[in-house]
Amino acid sequence: MLEPDAAEVARPVLRGPRRSNASGLPDRVCHGLSTVFDDPNLVSCGGLAPVWQLAERAGLGRLVAEHVRLGKPGGVNAELKVASVVAGMVAGADSIDDMALLRHGAMGRLFTGVRAPSTLGTFLRTFTFGHVRQLDAVASRLLVTLAAQMPLLAGADELAYLDVDDTLRQTYGYAKAGASRGYTGVKGLNALLAVVSTPSSAPVIAAARLRKGSANSARGAPRFVVDALLTARRAGTTGVLVLRADSAYYNHDVIAAATRHGARFSVTARRTGRSARRSPASPRTPGPRSSTPTRSSTRRSSAGSATRRSPRSATPRSPASPRPAASPPG
Repeated sequence: MLEPDAAEVARPVLRGPRRSNASGLPDRVCHGLSTVFDDPNLVSCGGLAPVWQLAERAGLGRLVAEHVRLGKPGGVNAELKVASVVAGMVAGADSIDDMALLRHGAMGRLFTGVRAPSTLGTFLRTFTFGHVRQLDAVASRLLVTLAAQMPLLAGADELAYLDVDDTLRQTYGYAKAGASRGYTGVKGLNALLAVVSTPSSAPVIAAARLRKGSANSARGAPRFVVDALLTARRAGTTGVLVLRADSAYYNHDVIAAATRHGARFSVTARRTGRSARRSPASPRTPGPRSSTPTRSSTRRSSAGSATRRSPRSATPRSPASPRPAASPPG
């Protein structure tokens, strides 16, 4: 894939001050120093090659072509653009501009059909929630195919866990769609995740959904749990499947979705007033006696003068003597 003498000619290009002293070093430090990867014989992300071969073998492009339909301008060649976005994310890109790393150096010799960042941005802006659900179908089928080709979830025929939780990811800029402050106080977007794992395998994301930052944790959770359970079952979790979640998902709809699809659940119960009354009372330990004098009450006599009533005695009363039994009628 690479030229034999590529390692000898590869060099970073430093852009900075050109003046130097007698030792050959710059006279002063410049904060505008940058490194440019412009050698045509090297790739910056060589690890993408085996990952992309695995994606092609699992049929990522075919699944996108079958399930994703974008009728707006910029939505053509969806299989190539989705592939470019996935490759950029695997390589570490976290913004549209970072997708340019797929066009550095000799990346064009390894991958074909890579689109420019501006083209990918136009493509992503054409998506609606219905198109996102189409991508959910692609991701679910891709996971099922990968699990069939390799031991992705070892031991899933005995025991598997499905963990559901949400996280808030910080965003920047004033025009970010859906960005708002959530329960953590950070302005960003809320991501709902479902992760399937076994005692002997690494966690795998079975479902994901992006929501606005101020969304409640349990918003859309029942349908999301159903989708994640179905994906986990199709991926080979034929044994006991346990849904685990915190108290944010402690509601009837989530529990009913789990039991309806044959899964057990371990959900933290929210301590409400009713549950607190039903819980056994904790034993009380005697505390220190208060030095505050007991308040006495007053009452008025028939003559109109106020008489003071002494407080009740702290000593317990003696039990009343039993009454004599009545003699039976003669």
